[in-house]
Amino acid sequence: MERFERALNYWIATTRPDARPHITPVWGAWVDGALYFDGIPTARWARNIAANPAIAVHLESGDDVVILEGVAEDVVTTADVAARIIAAWEAKYGRLLPEPATSGIFRVRPRTARAWTRFPDDATRWQFPDG
Repeated sequence: MERFERALNYWIATTRPDARPHITPVWGAWVDGALYFDGIPTARWARNIAANPAIAVHLESGDDVVILEGVAEDVVTTADVAARIIAAWEAKYGRLLPEPATSGIFRVRPRTARAWTRFPDDATRWQFPDG
């Protein structure tokens, strides 16, 4: 999941209440096998997650394709996990730090992942036991 650790922008796909898709980029940090991302609860994607937490996450376009699917949840973290999220966030972005131990943050634990560099020659799918 090195690509997820290094990525600057994560494209999240959520579903509107009327079943139409909604896709938007967010900033985030990959910590302890999960993606943490922040945003205002009134954003369209946050309201979609509140109604239906199923989510897909795609990295920015490049030679390699990596797509995760899972469930998003709004969580308040422990101080230890929060410190790791903030450190990763600050190293990437240097500003707009989240407050995961007080205000909360969204977390996605992957259930499945798909990746390839030369489709279909090396396409691979993973199933995560804890996702």
